[in-house]
Amino acid sequence: MSVPASFPETQGDVALVIVAAGRGERAGQAGGPKQYRSIGGKPIIRRTLDAFMAHPAIGSVVTVIHPDDHALCTAALGPLCDKVIAVEGGVTRQDSVRLGLQALREAAPAKVLIHDAVRPFVDAALIDRTIAAIGERQAALPVLAVADTLKRGDGGLVAATVPRQGLFTAQTPQGFPFWPIHAAHVKAHRAGRSDFTDDAAIAEWTGMPVKLVEGSSANIKLTWAGDIDMADRRLSGDSMHFPDVRTGNGYDVHSFEDGDHVWLCGVQVAHTKKLSGHSDADVGLHALTDALLATCGAGDIGTHFPPSDPQWKGAPSKLFVEHAASLVRAQGGRIANADVTLICEAPKVGPHREAMVSAMAAMLKIGAGRVSVKATTNEKLGFIGRGEGIAAIATATVIFPGGLEP
Repeated sequence: MSVPASFPETQGDVALVIVAAGRGERAGQAGGPKQYRSIGGKPIIRRTLDAFMAHPAIGSVVTVIHPDDHALCTAALGPLCDKVIAVEGGVTRQDSVRLGLQALREAAPAKVLIHDAVRPFVDAALIDRTIAAIGERQAALPVLAVADTLKRGDGGLVAATVPRQGLFTAQTPQGFPFWPIHAAHVKAHRAGRSDFTDDAAIAEWTGMPVKLVEGSSANIKLTWAGDIDMADRRLSGDSMHFPDVRTGNGYDVHSFEDGDHVWLCGVQVAHTKKLSGHSDADVGLHALTDALLATCGAGDIGTHFPPSDPQWKGAPSKLFVEHAASLVRAQGGRIANADVTLICEAPKVGPHREAMVSAMAAMLKIGAGRVSVKATTNEKLGFIGRGEGIAAIATATVIFPGGLEP
């Protein structure tokens, strides 16, 4: 690649390079690369581009994308596709910027802004400040003064407190005279340098002055999944966000018949009778199954395990609980608490409570501290008071992704 011997002095428009070739692994991969995820009903990269393309100083626009993302980019940009040059990036961010700058050589702009696709809250005032600070041989870097106390660590311990005076966090867009930053990237590439963390650092390496300009606290980089969720709520107008916490209740009762033990909350307990039922008749787990199913609108235990089906004859009820828990998790739910109250005159539950809690925690794949088993009598009243059976009431609390409308 050849570089002009002298840099053009003629004024042109301000070009833009949007860096969008990353995989965004810190935000998780469930929704694909983060720059194409939606916030407020619009892809992040589209929001970022809209902010710049509404600015009158912006001319040529290049977005640097991953080779696998052409279809994603086309879908995200929509009508902007005809106004944006999409080029494939390299292995590192530094490589991607260099390739983006290379794509602008024919346009030969006087100035260029380089911006992360996942900073969609850039505003016109910040763009103005950055452009105004770019000189013929001078770069512009928007920054925010460090507000937090900084510590240097060593071996897991604090080694020193770092004075924060004169320290700043860097943002984008970073602005440059086009040909000098292009030459700087080419020089770094030919020198085998790939360790620069931003474009201002490459400018510094070549001796180009970098002027600090006031950044914007709103101009956050969407790095983690939580950042994207927060941005989505912000753009959706949710000044208040209510988490989707659901509570389900379950009730079950079984009568006694001849036998020598009962199953209660996953534990076999010696008794003078057993509970009657098609499965092992574990009244506590049956109630818990219904409670879990209620949190995701999945019917009741009879819907999934009808007593008319011979395959469930004598089946351990832990299978029912595990199935219900898997349905909850399939919808993204996290089981926060499970509480079962056994209502009976006998047998005594207290000596077996710890084992019951442990068994239920294993079924639900949650900590024992999130499981509760209690017992009470019916004060000799009704069929339970007469020792004819056992009843159980269960409550399950599950947290699902997303939130509720205010």
